[in-house]
Order: sequence, then structure tokens, then C-alpha cells
Amino acid sequence: MEDMKDKKDMLENMEPSIETAEEEYSLSDDRRVRVLSPGQLVMKRFFRNRLAVTGMVILLAMFLFSFVGGLLSPYDEDQKFYRVDIQAKDFAGILYNEEFRYTVGDTELFKSSVHAQALKAIIQDNNKFEYDGNNYELDKLSDDAYIVKSGSKTVGIASKELVNPSAQDTKISFDFTLAALKAKNEGKKKFSADGNEYNIDDEGIITDKSGTEVAYVSRYIVRAVMSDVFFSRELKNQLIDAVESGQESFTYTDEEGVTAEYILKYDAATKAWDVKQEIDTKVFDTYSSPSKAHWLGTDRNGMDMLTRLMYGGRISLIIGFIAVFIETIIGVIMGGIAGYFGGWIDGLIMRIVDIFYCIPSLPFIIIVGAAMDAANTPSLTRIIYLMLILGFLGWAGVARLVRGQILSLREQEFMTATEACGIAPSRRIFRHLIPNVMPQLIVYMTMGLGSTIITEATLSFLGLGVRFPFASWGNIINDVNDTFVLTNYWFIWIPAGVLLLTTVLAFNIVGDGLRDAFDPKMKR
Repeated sequence: MEDMKDKKDMLENMEPSIETAEEEYSLSDDRRVRVLSPGQLVMKRFFRNRLAVTGMVILLAMFLFSFVGGLLSPYDEDQKFYRVDIQAKDFAGILYNEEFRYTVGDTELFKSSVHAQALKAIIQDNNKFEYDGNNYELDKLSDDAYIVKSGSKTVGIASKELVNPSAQDTKISFDFTLAALKAKNEGKKKFSADGNEYNIDDEGIITDKSGTEVAYVSRYIVRAVMSDVFFSRELKNQLIDAVESGQESFTYTDEEGVTAEYILKYDAATKAWDVKQEIDTKVFDTYSSPSKAHWLGTDRNGMDMLTRLMYGGRISLIIGFIAVFIETIIGVIMGGIAGYFGGWIDGLIMRIVDIFYCIPSLPFIIIVGAAMDAANTPSLTRIIYLMLILGFLGWAGVARLVRGQILSLREQEFMTATEACGIAPSRRIFRHLIPNVMPQLIVYMTMGLGSTIITEATLSFLGLGVRFPFASWGNIINDVNDTFVLTNYWFIWIPAGVLLLTTVLAFNIVGDGLRDAFDPKMKR
């Protein structure tokens, strides 16, 4: 009995050890193997590819730069910056008049053809001449001034001295000019014109009864380059004094307190002085070098380059994704129908695909771009049209890919089972066939994104894509059309080129990685 009791105690003591042994798994136990879904297997293979992971990191950085960077930038996409520069602009021309100039009193009797006859008579020292059946007389005031009469009527004046208004709103009549020149040449101090009395001094300055300067007589002709600019009497005196004293420059402050420097240069060919005005001018801060305020400088419109690159990346990526999405949707539908139904439907759709393959995409887009230019299409509308055109022209490749895959899948057992179960054709195509084509589609779309972005950049570079004020990497690089910009302002085009190259390369690397990850025959 004691032996039996000892054996029983021994068995009870051994039970925990047996239970422990049962919980341990053997090397061949199925529970030691972790079961992964197809998606997890693809992800595992993808992340095992270091080059593909690098490409994914680059793409993530580009998306953050383009979509988040624009939100964090202190500047707007089309915000312009200005600077103050000293610019020398053509301002005026000064001529010492040595030729007779004509003031017309009667446009019928003293036409331009009569001017030549009057000058001929003056040169020949004749006080009379006849022209076109009319008789004319010359009343000499001095060697530099003549009054032209026809009968008892004064029809014009030929004079080397000119009567100029002292104020912009002052109008000088023919009678005023005639009376002023008479008084000046006859040495009188007063004259009457238009019912008013005027005073004139030895320098030819004419004032009214109150002493306000009205006009002045001078042989100097001072004309502004811009028709809307009027020279005050004081500025004209400064210019004339500079010419007479041989000064090359002087500084003048106008009535509004604006100080400018004037540079005079004599032109022997025209016997006149060209006047340039150097003044502080507010201009666009174009092609400013990189600084704390603008890390990558500014472009030709005075906009921050770094901000433009951020928004430009956003436009380029959006156009690429939407264009690829459009071509994928059209291609999947057309390719799915052609591959599943076959027969005449397949033949018809494939002929349509062949037609789209034959369309010269670039000339077609150039024609559309020219049409949009002629119609002054808004910039935002151009972007929408560009996405639609790129998507509509690119679906043929997707359709052919989907058709080929479905042709090989539709004869397999699972499709026979769906047909036996009475599942509708649309459900068979989009629920059972298309999902099996998705790996190839994902690879195709990923690699197609890079190609689409390059196409958009090319069109924008040629001026057929995204237009100002919107930015894209393509139209930013468009500035290199200017050789001077290409050689002197590297910060305008190199960053955009690097971003474009890096993004497209990253898309291709990720596409290669996905292709290897989806390949079931890939070496592990």
C-alpha cells in the first residue's frame, strides 16, 4: 500500500512538468509561424528595399515642402516686394533756337506751304511774296521776328523767339503772342492783349497787373520727354543757366519737395542738350540675391523665390495626380470592358486606343495653348484644361495594360465560379478582375506621375502651361530663356530644377520598388 501511495505522489508531482512541456511549441509547430496578409507581404518587401524607402522619404519631404511649407511661409504666392533705386531717366531736351518758327493766326491763309514761301522771302530780303493766288507782306520787327500779313489781316508770325506760358493751365492766344513779340522787339514795357494789360521786362518775363508771372519770351526750347510733364519757370531757368554756364549736372528740389539730380549732355549731331533725371524710384525688387528676408532671393517680378517654389510644387503635384487619376479612370473602364467582353467590343475599343496612340500630343497641346492665348483664358481655367487634356490623352496605355491582364484572368477558376453563381458582369469586372490588376496599376500610376510632371513642366517652360500669377516648377525655370539670368542668377532656376529632378526621380524609384514588391517571384 505504501508503494502504491509513493507512486501516486510521484505522478502528482510530475503533472506540472507534463503541462509545461505541452505548452512549449516544437520547431515544426504551425503556431510558431506568423501568418501575413498579401498587403503585409508587399509592405515588408517594399520596406526591405532601401532605395525605394529613400524615394518614399523624398516624396514625403516634397509633399510637406509644397503643401505645408506654403501655409507656414510668411509671404503670399503673388506678393511683390519693392526697393528704392536711383534711376537716370530721359527727362528733357534743350535746344537754342536758330531757325524761324511759326505761329498761325489764320489756318487757311498761313498753311505749312506758305511757311516755306515766307522763309524764302525772308532769306531773299523781300517784304512781299505771292502764293496760291494770295498776296502776302512781311512786317519786320527785327532780324529774328517777322509779322506775315495778307491784305490788312495778320495771318501769322515767323520768329526765332518763342512765347511760353509760365503755368500749365495758362493758355496763350495768337493776339497775346503777337503783342508780346512786338513789345519785346520794340523795347516797350507794356502791351495790351485780349482786353488785359501786361508788363514785360528786358529778360522777356511777362506779368499781369498784380505782378503774377504769366509768360516769358525765350529762344531756348525746353521740351519734356513725357507729354504730361510741365516744367516750371524756375526749373527751366535752372536748365538754361546750366547750359549757358557749361554745367554737366545740378540738383533741384521741386514744389512738392522731391529732390533730383539732372545730368546734361550735349549732342553735336542735333545741336541740343539731352537731360537725364536721377531720382529715387520705387521699383520691383527683381533678382535680389539670397538674404535673411528672402532665403532664395526674388524673381523678375519681385516675388519671394522660396515661396514660389512651395506653391509651384503644389501646382505641379496636383496637376500630376489629377491627370494620372483621370487617365486611370478612363483606362480602367475602357480596358476592363474590352478585356472582359472581347469580340467586336474589344476590337472597337482597341482601334480607339490605336487612334489615341497616333495623336501627336505635343503639337495638339501647343494648338490648344495658342487657342487659349487668343481667347485670353484665365490662369485658373488654363490649369483645369491642362489637367483634363493630359488625362484625356494618356488613358490609352492604361487601357491596354488592363485589357491584357483581364484577358489572362478571365479564364481562371475563380471567374468561372463567379459566372456560375450568376454575378452580374459589371460586378465581376470591378469587384473581382480589377482588384487583381491593381498591383500593376499602382506601379504604372506611380511611374506615370513622374512623366506627367515632366510634361507639365515642359509645357509651362514653353509658355503653354501654367501662367502667371500661378507658379509651377516649369514656369519658374522659364526665366532661363534669358541668357543673362541663366549665367548670373543661379538661385532663379537651379532650385526649381533640382526639386523637379528629385521629385521625378523619387517617383520612378518608388515605382521600381513597388514593382519588385508586387512580384511574387522576387528573391527573398
